Amino acid sequence: MEKPFAYGSYVFGDNFTDRVKETKRISANFNAGINTILIAPRRQGKTSLVNHVIEGMDNPSIKIITMDIYDCRSEYDFYERFASEIVKATAGKIENISRTVSDFLGRITPKISLSPDASNEFSLSLGISPKTVSAKEALDLPERIATRKNVHIIVCIDEFQQIGEFPNSLDVQKRIRGIWQLQKNVSYCLYGSKKHSMEKLFQSRKMPFYQFGDMIFMEKIPTEDWVKYICSRFERFGKSISIQQAQHICEKVENYSSYVQQYAWSVMVEAKDTVTDEDLENGFKSLMNQVSALFVEQTAGLTSYQMNFLRALSDDIHSGFTSAEVLTEYRLGSKSNVARLQKSLIEKELIEKIGNGYYFIDPLLKAWIKTAAPR
Repeated sequence: MEKPFAYGSYVFGDNFTDRVKETKRISANFNAGINTILIAPRRQGKTSLVNHVIEGMDNPSIKIITMDIYDCRSEYDFYERFASEIVKATAGKIENISRTVSDFLGRITPKISLSPDASNEFSLSLGISPKTVSAKEALDLPERIATRKNVHIIVCIDEFQQIGEFPNSLDVQKRIRGIWQLQKNVSYCLYGSKKHSMEKLFQSRKMPFYQFGDMIFMEKIPTEDWVKYICSRFERFGKSISIQQAQHICEKVENYSSYVQQYAWSVMVEAKDTVTDEDLENGFKSLMNQVSALFVEQTAGLTSYQMNFLRALSDDIHSGFTSAEVLTEYRLGSKSNVARLQKSLIEKELIEKIGNGYYFIDPLLKAWIKTAAPR
């Protein structure tokens, strides 16, 4: 089934728009065996971009493996996920799993669980622990397989910022970097949904993954490209929207990819044949209703000082927070408290510092704080 607009999941086919420059660069990196670090805020389509690049790859000597480590909580959680996905992707057929494990991981007995439906999907558990497999054995697995099979393997890891949350994280990062940087037949594409955490891992000179690969910062898709896409999708599905109305959709959500698609769909649902300004308004109300529960959850544990700081940002105050006027009007406490507020809200991935100012990462959080957040 063709979707007019896609959000909340990976975007494929006609629902994928623009990203020509990023696609070209990542494709070049993949073909040249160069590590890639992809950084952008949430809802900007990082995973969809990587999948789009993979769809366009046609080099038979390159094997691409994808995995998500969002739910990995420790070093050996990661090794289990890493090795299991490598084995699944390189074994070819399910009947080759045991032989692959035996060839490359020796003493481990794999546990295979088949899907109850007819999709032929299966899950694999290797039971990796410090007693069965060393860190080096697990991390060097793709290199050994690539060498044996005479291919180049690209390992794409989503939510890579989880590495920074592991116990003894710095030691873990040193171990991983120390082994990966010596591999000749494997390259990595690392990305995640927490921009601040990813920047901390890869931009600090003190961190093991500093200068690990080609850093790509995804910018927002330009309004003119979004407008062409929105208008064409409305036309394709038998409805009409003006260029100005399409521009309004982009500007209202500050060109955030997922929100552009979600808002456009909400408007399409509201409209009959031709979009009206009332449709735009009702579509935005529908969009805000859909995301309000998320914002309630994100702000539930914030202190009154933190909420007051967000209210100042929602009133378009981006600097000068230590002035007597701002401190008093927004009840931010002392001047020294402002620095603590900024640091904590950045770590919570709610705001970011751009130049000398502070801004919401999520444009709809700004709208919610201004109109719907409890006081």
